[in-house]
Amino acid sequence: MAFRLICITILILVMISYNRAQLVPNLGGQRAGISAFQFLKIGVGARGIGLGETFVAIANDASALYWNPAGLVQFPDNQVMIAHTEYVVDIKHEFFGVSYRLTPNDAIGASITALHMDEMQITTETQPFGTGRYFTFGDIALGLSYSRRMTDQFSFGVTLRYVEETLDILKMRGFMVDLGTYYWTGIGSSRFAVVVSNFGADVAPSGVATLYSGETVSSFQSFSPPTQFKIGFALDPVQRDDQRVTTSFELNHPNDNAENLHFGIEYQWDQWLFLRAGVKRTIGERLLGRDNSSSNDVTFGVGVAAPLSFTKINVDYAFANFNVLGSVHRVSVGLTY
Repeated sequence: MAFRLICITILILVMISYNRAQLVPNLGGQRAGISAFQFLKIGVGARGIGLGETFVAIANDASALYWNPAGLVQFPDNQVMIAHTEYVVDIKHEFFGVSYRLTPNDAIGASITALHMDEMQITTETQPFGTGRYFTFGDIALGLSYSRRMTDQFSFGVTLRYVEETLDILKMRGFMVDLGTYYWTGIGSSRFAVVVSNFGADVAPSGVATLYSGETVSSFQSFSPPTQFKIGFALDPVQRDDQRVTTSFELNHPNDNAENLHFGIEYQWDQWLFLRAGVKRTIGERLLGRDNSSSNDVTFGVGVAAPLSFTKINVDYAFANFNVLGSVHRVSVGLTY
């Protein structure tokens, strides 16, 4: 009964998010800018990024708090993860997550995600080089997650997230939900995952803004959250005592842009060295080659793992090419206990 209820709930959310995204189905690229809280689309954890952001069907570390909450029961230990991203145009992105196993079939977690930047000087038409006054911009998201293994093959997870965005004196707040499933197919090491992320009600800024003319504005347009529907598949074609190769594929259907495909591969040697690569392409584009967009299309990553006296540490790095916007670098550290 519980399994049916979970499937029905996810199906309803998928249908709603799909309908939202298909108001102009053939103009996916022109849907950009119609949703709020864009920082929620920035991936966390250098491992998942190095795999081309194909992590919903892997999700076996604390970064599952972002990618797929159903993955929290896919690894047997507890973990703390911190991640830092040097994003484009001097933007910084931070993540802190903790996962904890309650029972062999239940896990919980908590996460904090933040985006911040230095103060920016206010400019006007008559003072294009600055007025001497500054403003700040930042985002923060607080999440609580729960995951349960229903059978040996199927698990589900849910995340409730509070999100707040600050632009000078204006604030925008909202609550969102992530729902995820994780399914081992029984065919070799293959697994399949479905995630609906950032589902919630429309939000609008609150506060009073003063225009250059002196007029005040206190009523603002509402925006939908950046809801995404993701389907992922992963497989380990090579599994040896000293080596493992993991391949992953993901289809992402956002409500504010065109559908895109992700491919990733990870090579693990002797359980301590990891090499990763990934590619992301919008549907309709050729698989390889540069485009003129501002989205990332190629990623690379490397990671090392080492046992300590009381824990195991994983250190990962990822590079992403954002074409005209330059490169993005990510570092994450995971402590398993």
